[in-house]
Amino acid sequence: MSGGNGNSPDAGRFDAPLYLARYRDRQNGSNGAEPPSLEADETPLYLRRFREREQNAPGATEVPLWQRASLASQQALTEDNRNKEISAPAAFARALRNDVFLIRHGETQGYSTDSGLTPQGAWQAHTYGQTLARRIKSGETVVFRHAATNRATETAEQIYRGLVDGLAQYEKDITIVEPDVADEFRNFQFVAPDGLKDVTAAFRQYQSLLENFERSAARDRPQWVVEMDRFWRTQQGGGDPIQHWLTIPLLHFEPPAMCVRRFWSGINRLSAEFPGARLAIATHSGCIRAFAVSALGYDPGEPYNTEHVRVKLLADEDDTVNGRDATVAYRNRVQEIKVPDINQLPTWQVDDQWAGFR
Repeated sequence: MSGGNGNSPDAGRFDAPLYLARYRDRQNGSNGAEPPSLEADETPLYLRRFREREQNAPGATEVPLWQRASLASQQALTEDNRNKEISAPAAFARALRNDVFLIRHGETQGYSTDSGLTPQGAWQAHTYGQTLARRIKSGETVVFRHAATNRATETAEQIYRGLVDGLAQYEKDITIVEPDVADEFRNFQFVAPDGLKDVTAAFRQYQSLLENFERSAARDRPQWVVEMDRFWRTQQGGGDPIQHWLTIPLLHFEPPAMCVRRFWSGINRLSAEFPGARLAIATHSGCIRAFAVSALGYDPGEPYNTEHVRVKLLADEDDTVNGRDATVAYRNRVQEIKVPDINQLPTWQVDDQWAGFR
């Protein structure tokens, strides 16, 4: 639709809108105003200011980020706004020997097999690594360890990659000990007829035998099949199998207290091997939850994928491992505890021929 004069580019009116008329006046230099340069018309103000700073300070990009930015800007740039922590003033804070993160694996493809992570789970773990890069300072050491399952292994690897990407972005220089298996942080075990197994590995054996028992009904199911059936049917029914494990005595499952013992044994070993380091440990939700229950005295619930329980080992004057103070933090609750002396704790063993306690 054309204007009244037939040649006007303006639709449905004889004259241009006021804002367009003023724009044309500025372009034509009307009202005594000089027409702006082409660069001023096309280049945003922030970009012109940036180019001016670059021209006035040659070589500025070669200066480290922490020197180029003010203290407030650097803190805002690397601050982790999703994880606030209230800390004591520096004058009252005790030195840390180790800062430990017990991290649940990312979203997995399933529990009926030893599956790896889904794309969502890989993204969760990679994002966790980038978040970790915001927390740390140059000069620190980060040690990666994980359980032997595929989902825990891939979680540790993705956190490691996310940390490396974040360090490049924030230009921080730290020492990284690459991911490796730590047997103390394996998932809780189940006693099958052929020995100890991860609970997911035992499920595969149970599933293959259960149908035969149900079809033939020739004899009663063994006790280990009964316990495994109760555990997995709890999950299939929408319940909480980990709560079932934590609260009901089970003869063929590794007791929760023994998982806590294993975890403390692994933490103490890594603390002695890497004093002063941050320990990022990818493991499984049941053991993490049992660890939190042991420290806090109540069940705070199942950790989400890549959610962590944080353990701060406080340094002692004699620099010993067992018996010193520590804090365990999970879901806005912090509890101060004593690091247990592993040599004084009970053990749980399995006979070579069959499952039994001694």
